[in-house]
Amino acid sequence: MTYLSTFVKRLRDIMRNDAGINGDAQRIEQIAWMLFLKVYDAKEQDWELDEDDYVSVIPEPCRWSNWAADDRSGAAMTGDTLLNFVNNVLFPVLKGQNATDAAGNTIPGVTVTPETPIKKAIVRTTFEDANNYMKDGVLLRQVLNVIDALDLSDYEESHAFGEIYESILRELQSAGSSGEFYTPRAVTEFMARMIVPKIGERMADFACGTGGFLTSWLKELEKRVATVEDRAAFGQSVYGVEKKQFPYMLCVTNMLLHGVDVPQVYHDNSLLKDVLDYTEDDQFDVILMNPPYGGSEKAEVKNHFPADLASSETADLFMSVVMYRLKENGRAAVILPDGFLFGTDNAKLNIKRKLLTEFNLHTVVRMPGSVFSPYTSITTNILFFDRTGPTEETWFYRLDMPDGYKHFSKTKPMKPEHFAPVVEWWNDRKELSADGFDKAKRFPASRFLDEKDLNGNLDQCGYPHEEEEILAPLDLIQRYQEERASLNAEIDRVLAEITALLGGNQP
Repeated sequence: MTYLSTFVKRLRDIMRNDAGINGDAQRIEQIAWMLFLKVYDAKEQDWELDEDDYVSVIPEPCRWSNWAADDRSGAAMTGDTLLNFVNNVLFPVLKGQNATDAAGNTIPGVTVTPETPIKKAIVRTTFEDANNYMKDGVLLRQVLNVIDALDLSDYEESHAFGEIYESILRELQSAGSSGEFYTPRAVTEFMARMIVPKIGERMADFACGTGGFLTSWLKELEKRVATVEDRAAFGQSVYGVEKKQFPYMLCVTNMLLHGVDVPQVYHDNSLLKDVLDYTEDDQFDVILMNPPYGGSEKAEVKNHFPADLASSETADLFMSVVMYRLKENGRAAVILPDGFLFGTDNAKLNIKRKLLTEFNLHTVVRMPGSVFSPYTSITTNILFFDRTGPTEETWFYRLDMPDGYKHFSKTKPMKPEHFAPVVEWWNDRKELSADGFDKAKRFPASRFLDEKDLNGNLDQCGYPHEEEEILAPLDLIQRYQEERASLNAEIDRVLAEITALLGGNQP
């Protein structure tokens, strides 16, 4: 455990000396592809024991244990030899291209066909857009040795490393625009807990990022595993789709670390299929999501939706996907920004009308505005609904900042215990007044409304206008840094959209 506690720091210290690593985002991406191969190699050793005829999809010279592992005999590749192998053999082969090694031997690229099992196909999909940023072969060898020292065959160490991996994912919040891939674990765990997973159900996330909702579902479901049959169902219980390559790689690794040997996670865009084409086979028992929001989709995306639901807002379109892909009697919990609650454009109103007339929106939990700090201060809401009939009544609950907090931040993030008030309220619901506040200016903390009183407006338990806050100097600097990071992320998103409109490649 001492080794694990310093794992990330050791990697960071080595990489700081490499001229090819430019910032946190590249450092984490560099760690990610190596960790994937290390974890995949450990899985393959298990599969070889379990399957007499198992054949790796990775050619022997490119399997982790044959090039990255160092047996301390002095034969392990290092320096320019290692760098040349990684850049000119390993990466081309994993991307599906033939390569020639230093001895002149041809190594075939990883081949994937429609018949290739998912657990093998993920190798090529994972490396489609991966990069090696390191330029110093000696430093690369040092990084490989730190990662290879992980003993993933040991259950306790493997489980502990799963938690370390979570800390790596948290660092995405300080790695440029990559922060959009991470939903705080306190939030995903609360949603998974309230949705009450059951053995035999399948859960989906159609914009799964690094797999936060998938892993929170698995952790909650594992409490209910009691038999061999339960364990098999556990491994088949999650489904994810992620559009961007880097978080897709992180998610697949996350699934392998959490005992899912056949990750049903796909590198795709969930918005590029006509929603009217979905059948019962495309539907799920449970959907947990934090859809991307703030994006503006082009006509080619909106054309996949009925005209009355064809919003240009990304989160609105995902909400429609959720409704079309939720099974009869299925349950869902989806995070949406304030704009969805009170928006009045035609598409938003139609989406909300569909939600209220075809689904039972039983609970809306409003979260504090700084939950996703530093990337956005937009207030977000968790909508809990099921497909059991139209909405007849909806409970609204506003989760206030915990005592001692002015706002959440990277150094003071939201914690699972901060959801304690809503968890306590959940099973004993009652309307809560705003004691101690001017009721003319502040919504009650919890309220109950019939469907007829909603009238399409789900903004029923909001926050009041906040008075100007006087901060201590260090807190003021922290707040400024977070607001700057949020602005930078928004600028990156807008520039990417402009580049795409001009026909260029998004960064």
